[in-house]
Amino acid sequence: MAKRDLYKVLFPKQRKALTTFGEDLLLAMKRRGLTKQMICDRTGFDHKTINKVFAGDPSVAIGTYIKIMAVLGMEENFSKLAAHDEVGIKLQNIKLLGGSK
Repeated sequence: MAKRDLYKVLFPKQRKALTTFGEDLLLAMKRRGLTKQMICDRTGFDHKTINKVFAGDPSVAIGTYIKIMAVLGMEENFSKLAAHDEVGIKLQNIKLLGGSK
């Protein structure tokens, strides 16, 4: 495998999440009555890049995803992605309970 392709390797669950994310962005675009051409015009990205985003391609930079989200009026959703850290909270609670004994 070429060095350039290493970052494209995802586990199936991660791949599914990214594919679903791309599909969700595509649906959001359609719900707003926008076309891929309009997204291209408003972001400055070419059709190939836009198609990769809607396909959930892992080679697309995260900034590309957020710029498209901004055009769709969804950039606030981006800041919420890691805001609720269930695992971290549970680990912290275990540590706090263990430390109080």
